Amino acid sequence: MKLQRMNRRALALGALAVSGALALTACGSDDTSTGSGGSSAAAKPGSIKCDDAKGQLLADGSSAQKNAIDAWVKQFAVACQGVQINYKGGGSGAGVTAFTQGRVAFAGSDSALKPEEVTASKKVCSGGQGINLPMVGGPIAVGYNVNGVDNLVLDASTLAKIFNNEITNWNDPAIKKLNPDAKLPDLKIQAFHRSDDSGTTDNFTKYLMATAKKDWPYDGGKTWQAKGGQSASGSSGLAQQVKQTNGAISYFELSYAKDGMKTVDLDTGAAQPVKASVENATKAISEAKVVGTGKDLALELNYGTKAEGAYPMVLVTYEIVCDKGNKSDTLPATKAFLRYIASEEGQKVLAENDYAPIPADIISQVRTTVDGLS
Repeated sequence: MKLQRMNRRALALGALAVSGALALTACGSDDTSTGSGGSSAAAKPGSIKCDDAKGQLLADGSSAQKNAIDAWVKQFAVACQGVQINYKGGGSGAGVTAFTQGRVAFAGSDSALKPEEVTASKKVCSGGQGINLPMVGGPIAVGYNVNGVDNLVLDASTLAKIFNNEITNWNDPAIKKLNPDAKLPDLKIQAFHRSDDSGTTDNFTKYLMATAKKDWPYDGGKTWQAKGGQSASGSSGLAQQVKQTNGAISYFELSYAKDGMKTVDLDTGAAQPVKASVENATKAISEAKVVGTGKDLALELNYGTKAEGAYPMVLVTYEIVCDKGNKSDTLPATKAFLRYIASEEGQKVLAENDYAPIPADIISQVRTTVDGLS
């Protein structure tokens, strides 16, 4: 990406006024030239503080943030050559389990720790507990592959019925009503969901529960509960199924909707359907509230917003770490990496890779908390 293009895009996105003062200062989500590890703006020399960080840092969790982690690691590794970061990205459920079993220095999860998980974390956080640090925001895109249909609008009720195996064909009257000008084929819908425990699933179903409860009679969580459908592992697995299957539809973080994949516009009740984009997700995330206590910064998202241009099917990925009692051999590297990704430079990398930065007032609290980890 040429510097001139970056500057034009930075100025445009920087002008975006959002309640919560979320400024996007890098390439926007309509630029598909970046992608996994594709950050084009290197951190300024000396801006990444390595301190005494060294050795190998193991982490696991959210596949939704994997592309962001890859981009961050690429920059961090240049500055802190004594640290090797291995982020597996095996899903939020796997990450939380690995953390509470003491197998990783930190975990990524698209859902905040449950009370029982906090209790379990106290066994590995000597004198402390696991806390949630919101670090990555972004839209959950609904990708689809239907030959001849380049634009598709769905609402929460229709989505719920599709993923609950109640709407099974692409020319169903409910889909036709939302897309009167589309040439919808007589084609079976192939709905794919996550086979592994997933924070993306948790947030996707929270959206359905908040906006289409009568059509989504489930209580949510990381484990898929609805009937029917097909499954695949990880966001990358779901994206691959959509790419190769005519009639397919699935949900994953926007950064996985690459290579010309088409995504659904949401009818939220606003005047116009809303596209899955960083800018539109930003408007929804700006309404988030901190509901965690103490050093925990768990957020409450407003999935039901009908604000113009706000894309409410969003998630926030937390980095989960011990507030106290971190292992002495990994603490310096953990703090150095988390300090970088929460920094202004680190958050700028997100928008370049189809993610949304965390609101300024919240990320400032994250930085203070990271500095106090022990």
